[in-house]
Amino acid sequence: MNQVRQASDENALKGTTYTIGELAREFDVTTRSIRFWEDQGLLSPIRIGSKRLYRRRDRARLKLILRGKRLGFTLSEIRETFVLYDQAHGESRQLRYYLGVLEEKRRQLMRQRQDLEDALDELSQSYEHCRQLLREQEERETSTNESVSNG
Repeated sequence: MNQVRQASDENALKGTTYTIGELAREFDVTTRSIRFWEDQGLLSPIRIGSKRLYRRRDRARLKLILRGKRLGFTLSEIRETFVLYDQAHGESRQLRYYLGVLEEKRRQLMRQRQDLEDALDELSQSYEHCRQLLREQEERETSTNESVSNG
């Protein structure tokens, strides 16, 4: 039985693997965060004793987790995306559903992008208005100081 387990572990290790420390350094995250995402079912490393080895699939998922977090996705939404992607292979109904989910996420991000562009425009206008007010204030102060010293 132990030989069967060892053969299974050796087969699983074929290909590129990464330690938790390597992934943490590469993506500038803590090992605690990686373990948390594993506990949440988002990553599934190979376990040999207490050692975790992550495959290319886990590395790609880690990259997607971090991108999703940057874009404001919840861990539930990220997990749902992984589940849908895993289930979608081979079933047209699942693929159509997954396409719908992706399209909704796309629309949501497009709305967020428009909101950001609008906010940036408003900030630029406020910035220019404040600069103009400051110039006018400084001109008045300079004018007042010149009047006092000439008077």
